[in-house]
Amino acid sequence: MIAIGCDHAGYDMKTGIIKFLEDKGIEVIDCGCDGSPCDYPVIAKKVCENITCGKADKGILICGTGIGMSIAANKIKGIRASVCSEHFSVKYTRLHNDANVLCMGARVIGEGIAQELTDIFVNTEYEGGRHQKRLDLIKEIEENK
Repeated sequence: MIAIGCDHAGYDMKTGIIKFLEDKGIEVIDCGCDGSPCDYPVIAKKVCENITCGKADKGILICGTGIGMSIAANKIKGIRASVCSEHFSVKYTRLHNDANVLCMGARVIGEGIAQELTDIFVNTEYEGGRHQKRLDLIKEIEENK
């Protein structure tokens, strides 16, 4: 299950990605927006809450650049959000960082690239092993230890 959300700048891309995922048989939770002007932190929180409560395995957030969404998402405990606009970064954010939220910029990349990045994000598994130590260190930071 993938939770997805956007601000008004990312609405068209979000609707295309929802169709792309559903065509692949992947269930989607649409956390907004409906295309009307909105505040991206509200949407980021909704998507991330679906992950932290266990309703969704991963999330996708889209705004103009992806940057605002990633900043907001990374404030939520247990979220590892990465802004990606090319294939290499999205692959390695899953393999090495176990990112659970992909952030993209609708004003940065086109819908075709966004769908390819989504496919990589959804289908790439975390490697674990030597990378787990670093995730544990990140968790310590979250816990203020």
